[in-house]
Amino acid sequence: MPKPFPDKEYYSISEVCGITGLKSHVLRYWESQFKILSPAKNRAGNRAYRKNDIQIIQLIKHLLYTEMYTIEGAQRKLAQLKQMGKKGTEALPVSEKNQEILQDIRRELLELKDLIVE
Repeated sequence: MPKPFPDKEYYSISEVCGITGLKSHVLRYWESQFKILSPAKNRAGNRAYRKNDIQIIQLIKHLLYTEMYTIEGAQRKLAQLKQMGKKGTEALPVSEKNQEILQDIRRELLELKDLIVE
């Protein structure tokens, strides 16, 4: 499950590294390999990532590290997902264990809501 990140307009490369658990040289390399990943640059020339960029990075990380795709395979998969209209974390699979955890959280939240309403 992707790590939540603070609600901001732009993120620095160091913030993105902290969120994704990747090193900056990996992010810069991925920018050269994945055309879909191209963060804007500010006046100083520093990368300014948006939420969508971070979601794409998380998807690429999942494809490469969890699904064990090659760079070329991940590029093809991203192109396929783009054709299907999926983007960012929508394309990440939800494991059975994560689904159970989400259901437990939902159940607990509903119980808390009932306690508050009474």
